[in-house]
Amino acid sequence: MDAKIEHVSVILPVSNDPLIVGNVSSRKSLKRHWNQLSRFQKNLACILLAGMCIFYVIFFVLPFNDPSRSSEVIDPMEHIQIAPFKERHERLASPVVKEIKLTDSLANPPTEEALAKPVAQQPEANLMQLEVVHQEPKEIVDNEENVLEENRRAPLAGAKDFKGPTNDRQRAVVDAVLHSWKGYKEYAWGHDNLKPISMGYSDWFGLGLTLVDSLDTLYIMDLQDEYDEARAWVEKYLKFDINREVNLFEVTIRVVGGLLSAYHLSGDRMFLDKAIDLGNRLLPCFDSPSGIPFSDVNIGSLAAHAPKWSPDSSTSEVTTIQLEFRDLSRASQNPVFEKVASRVNLKIHELDKNEGLVPIFINANTGQFRNFATVSLGARADSYYEYLLKQWLQTGKKADDYLIEDYQKSMRGVLNQLVRTTPNEKHVYIGELLNGKDFKPKMDHLTCYLPGTLLLGYKNGMPKTHLRLATDLLETCYQTYMKQPTQLAPEISYFNVNGESETDIYVKTNDAHNLLRPEFVESLYYFYAITGNRTYQDMGWTIFEAFNRYTKVKNGYTSIGNVKNPLNTRPRDMMESFWLGETLKYFYLLFSDDRNEIDLDKYVFNSEAHLLPIRDD
Repeated sequence: MDAKIEHVSVILPVSNDPLIVGNVSSRKSLKRHWNQLSRFQKNLACILLAGMCIFYVIFFVLPFNDPSRSSEVIDPMEHIQIAPFKERHERLASPVVKEIKLTDSLANPPTEEALAKPVAQQPEANLMQLEVVHQEPKEIVDNEENVLEENRRAPLAGAKDFKGPTNDRQRAVVDAVLHSWKGYKEYAWGHDNLKPISMGYSDWFGLGLTLVDSLDTLYIMDLQDEYDEARAWVEKYLKFDINREVNLFEVTIRVVGGLLSAYHLSGDRMFLDKAIDLGNRLLPCFDSPSGIPFSDVNIGSLAAHAPKWSPDSSTSEVTTIQLEFRDLSRASQNPVFEKVASRVNLKIHELDKNEGLVPIFINANTGQFRNFATVSLGARADSYYEYLLKQWLQTGKKADDYLIEDYQKSMRGVLNQLVRTTPNEKHVYIGELLNGKDFKPKMDHLTCYLPGTLLLGYKNGMPKTHLRLATDLLETCYQTYMKQPTQLAPEISYFNVNGESETDIYVKTNDAHNLLRPEFVESLYYFYAITGNRTYQDMGWTIFEAFNRYTKVKNGYTSIGNVKNPLNTRPRDMMESFWLGETLKYFYLLFSDDRNEIDLDKYVFNSEAHLLPIRDD
């Protein structure tokens, strides 16, 4: 009886609530069943439960998180929001320009006849006017900021529109650009040069040389996506407040020139702002005892100095910055850049020369040429002569300009002292003066820029002797390609003088490399653009096919070490920035159906094939 009572006393309190009884019974049952499961069954149940939790977090929790959290950690280029390429003409203009344009549009509204035309057929200057006229007058008065915002999206004056390739040869060049760009983007993005064979990169200054050099090439070819992703990288990642040693000349022609060219073609103010920043960081180079700039500068610390390998700078280095610095002053309305660069012009002008010819080295401390230095139109002096003519063109061809006088005098010196003809095949070439006096029958491929420069000068009033030399020299440069089994020119060619060689043009083993250089293609382009003769296109096509045959590799194009043997070209695993910046750009323009696609009366190419506007003052 006691046991029965004890049993009842335990059960009765719970039995009054059937729900609780059920819960207790259930808990006991679940626990009992769980304990009866095997270890495998328990593990499987845990895995299923964990999977359900992960599924819930991924699909129901994360979508409600703040997306900005992830962007702080993940920030690759592919996540940058890039504006559509067709809006590239619609970047921000300076406030002063915007106000002037707005005033002009209101004072000179378009006619009804103009409004009736499709927008594509209307003059570029009227496009902004159309936008203003189509707004309500009250909106203009009451919402000036909105009007200015609309005005920012108007095409900027001077922005140039390109339609892309129009024939198979141009399309082949575009394919080469895209092939090169794909390799660069995959293996060297943001670095200076692509190493296409080892699938890596090489940095010289760490300023994205290939990318910046390519901006105007991509723009001219109307490669929309590639241009936009390059622009996005420049805007976000190209910074100059870094502890980095750079060469004044190379950075000026490639980076400053590339940014200025992109600015002039697109009207995008961002490029100009970047160029101004870099230009200011290069100014310490001019703080030398003589005013002849030092060759190198740290763009972070702003400390300039002579090259580590020599107390002297190359003559071409100090005389091939003027086009860019002058344009930087005109575009930024800051005269300091033009002043320091023009002062170098004047100092070089006042130095003694050999019939206008200059030695290849100059000292920034003394301001004097190196005694008994080589005289050459190749490496270390070539673009000095090029920039004499092009600066004169850039500033409106003033009659009393000492720059054009120096150019004419130097070309007389070339004709009198450096031009020779081979004894058998009568190839006209330009040699060098060792120690400033001893003739050497050696011509760099770099010298093959000269035919195009001479023809450009002849177009602008230089004497007929320049035309004759340009034509003869162009043929010789072409033969330096055609006489090689690969139909690619070597870096340096030698010429027969007194029968010391079986052929009139020969190549030494150490000089047989080809770096994908542009100089001869540049000259072919000038000859086609100025004369309209399509023979020059055919010459260029032969060379372009040779580049495709012997330098194209899986991930781009590579320089080669031996143009003398098609079976052993010795690839060097390097794609220099000028391949995209110059060589392929000149090929594309050479093959254009419109030889005036770039108006040579409105633009001048710098030494890196970047376009700068010709000004009348």
